[in-house]
Amino acid sequence: MTSLLRLALACWLLVFASPAIAGEATVAVASSLQFAFPELVERFRAQGGPPVRVNYGASGNFRRQIAQGAPFELFLSADEQSVLALHEAGFTEDAGAIYAVGRLAWIQRLGRRPLPDAEAPLAAVEAAIATHRAGEGRPRVALANPEHAPYGIAARQALQRAGLWEDSAPLRVMGENVSQAARFALADEARGGLVAYSLALAPALADQADHVLVPESWHAPLRQRMALMPGAGDAARALYAWLQGEEAGRILARFGFQPPGAADGH
Repeated sequence: MTSLLRLALACWLLVFASPAIAGEATVAVASSLQFAFPELVERFRAQGGPPVRVNYGASGNFRRQIAQGAPFELFLSADEQSVLALHEAGFTEDAGAIYAVGRLAWIQRLGRRPLPDAEAPLAAVEAAIATHRAGEGRPRVALANPEHAPYGIAARQALQRAGLWEDSAPLRVMGENVSQAARFALADEARGGLVAYSLALAPALADQADHVLVPESWHAPLRQRMALMPGAGDAARALYAWLQGEEAGRILARFGFQPPGAADGH
């Protein structure tokens, strides 16, 4: 095969390559966005955006995978630190941008009473501890693993602030990520759990659960940051830019996310 023929064949393959593959964005997305992100992608695609391949999981796990060479182009974390640490180590293009501020909520199975109020959102944890101490059962309290899940860290901070972290140890069940923690919180043997407010508002869970917000002052701000990886393609860059726009912000707000700067009083 002559060099000219090889060049012609290469050009033909480029022209007729599948656009769904050539223009696809590969994205790592925190589990707190598991219900909001499909709607974001749907609107992005409806406006002519390219296909998006989504992977959900705990932010800390994605941070480790990206540092080990995982081929993600865009990372939407549930915290700032995972992205900033990757940037400092040279694994992201820049420091990225905060796209939302999350909230922590207590959720419990629908109809399981009493539901704590806003003044004492962890009253159910206190009741579960009392039940266990009285030998009347072992009602579980669910949260994401704080070793790698930002909402797990926030849950631990809230429990520590309330003086319940040590006493709740025999009752705690850890989810690999906050989405799994929400499933554990609604199990028969669980009293409830501390999860992302966005999950409590999602239709898939809202029909099964009651919830109450945990005050923002009870834990460090859940500033959720995203960043592109070096060499990210046009599809990922288009999605990154779109996620910082007004329509994306409105969708995120419906799932309980606050706009960037909310945690700073802006």
